[in-house]
Amino acid sequence: MTEQAAHHRVGRPLDAEAAESRAAQAAVLADVLALRALSALAAGAPEADLPGLLHVEQSQVRAAVGRLRMVDILHIDGDGRPTLTAEAWVRFGRLLVGGTPALPAVADGPAMAALPAAIESVARDLSYRFSSTFGAETVSRYVADSYRLLSRRARVHSQLSSLTARYSADRLDALASARGLVLRGTPEVLFVCVQNAGRSQLAAAYLRHLAGPAVHVRTAGSEPAGEVDPRIIETLAEVGVPLTDEYPKPLTDEVVQAADYIITMSCGEACPVYPGRRYMDWDLADPLSLDDAGLRGVRDRVRELVEDLLDEMRVNPVAS
Repeated sequence: MTEQAAHHRVGRPLDAEAAESRAAQAAVLADVLALRALSALAAGAPEADLPGLLHVEQSQVRAAVGRLRMVDILHIDGDGRPTLTAEAWVRFGRLLVGGTPALPAVADGPAMAALPAAIESVARDLSYRFSSTFGAETVSRYVADSYRLLSRRARVHSQLSSLTARYSADRLDALASARGLVLRGTPEVLFVCVQNAGRSQLAAAYLRHLAGPAVHVRTAGSEPAGEVDPRIIETLAEVGVPLTDEYPKPLTDEVVQAADYIITMSCGEACPVYPGRRYMDWDLADPLSLDDAGLRGVRDRVRELVEDLLDEMRVNPVAS
C-alpha cells in the first residue's frame, strides 16, 4: 500500500444535535465580517482595535461578536474580553490564519538495518499499527529519528527500545493530527519547559488528573533531561496525583502543530510559533532549584493555573 493510498480521514459521524450546532456555526462563519473579526481576535487583537483593523463601524463589530457568541464560538473571559472557546480552537483554529507553514521533513538518518534489532522490530510494529495512515517509509524515518533523539539523553539504555516505541507512536499520532488525517473532538494541550522533568510534568499530571479524557495532553522539553526528577513524582504523590511512566522527550514540530493550546514555561524562543493556536506562557520558578517548601508552592500554583485553563476551555473537572 502506498502512503498516498493509505491516507484517509478518521472520525465518527455527527449526531443530529452536533450537526445542528455546527451548521449554525458554519452559517455565522459564512459572514465575511464575522470570520474576519474572529480571525483578528484569534491573532490577539483587542476588540477595541477591530473597527480600525477591519475598516468598519464599531456597531458592526459588536453585532459580529454577538453572532459569534450566540453560536458558542466566542465567550467572554474573566477579564471581559471576547475569547475563542476551546471548541472553536479545535474546530476552526487552523482556518483563521493566512496559512500554516509545512512541517519540516524528518531528516534521513541511518538505514534501519544499521540500527539495533529491537528498533527494527519497533518500526515493523508501528508500520502495521499506522498502516492506514502512513507508509512504512515514513514510519521508519520517524522511528529512526526518535531513537536518535532519545539515545543522546537516555540514562538507562535497557529501556531505550520501549521509549523509542512510545515516543515514535506519539509523534506519528501528532503528525496525523497536524495533517488532518485524524479528526479529534477534544482539545490538544502541549506543555513545554526546558528539561521536561519538572514544570511541564507537574502541569500535565494535574491536567490529566482533573480533565480525564476530555483533554489530550502532551509534554516536551527544549533541552530534555534524562529522566523525570523523583522529587516531582513525590510531591504529586503527596496530593494524590499520579505521574507514572512519564519521561522527558525532545520538542518536535509535529507535536506543536498538533496542539490547540501551547503552554510554555521559561523555554524562551525554543518553541516554534504556528498561527491558529492559543499560546500561553506561565511564569513559574524552576521547582527543581527550590527546597521542598518552594517545590510545593510551585506545585500548588500549577494546579491553580491548570484549573484556570479548564475554566477557559470550559471543561468540567472529573476529579477534585
